[in-house]
Amino acid sequence: MRKILLESLKGPLTEPAPPADDPELAALAAEVAEAARRRLGRSLSIRQVDAGSCNGCELEIHALGNAFYDLERFGLRFVASPRHADVLLVTGPVTRNMQGALLRTYQATPAPKWVVAAGACALDGGLFAGSYACVGGVSAVVPVDLHIPGCPPSPATLLRGLLALMRGSR
Repeated sequence: MRKILLESLKGPLTEPAPPADDPELAALAAEVAEAARRRLGRSLSIRQVDAGSCNGCELEIHALGNAFYDLERFGLRFVASPRHADVLLVTGPVTRNMQGALLRTYQATPAPKWVVAAGACALDGGLFAGSYACVGGVSAVVPVDLHIPGCPPSPATLLRGLLALMRGSR
């Protein structure tokens, strides 16, 4: 117990925060917002769906909304209902228990809609491929427009993926 206490006093064991005024990040997020306005005529609404992941990708996705990345300032927002979403951002391998829920979420999302599979597990099942509880990657259940690689993909990689989606280059 003493060892754990002493190690915790050294400081946080997380990655260093990006610079507060990172011009590359600001330019990237502004490009995504502008591409969304050109393509949709308004801001981009994202519904995130966890289809059975280990939550590594979710931590990176949630980082997009923190004070360092703050996507709301660029007009990008996460929505609670698929009925208000333009993009379904799906993480994890699709488990048998989530297969029906993912399909219903896809059907509830109005057209035009895009599906983005984020992370290695969403591509083909990743580490969980072949498991009795896993259907496979997201494309086994719904059509996927873009795969964002990584285990987990960084917030900047997620932004680049959304920009590629809005530009139409996959």
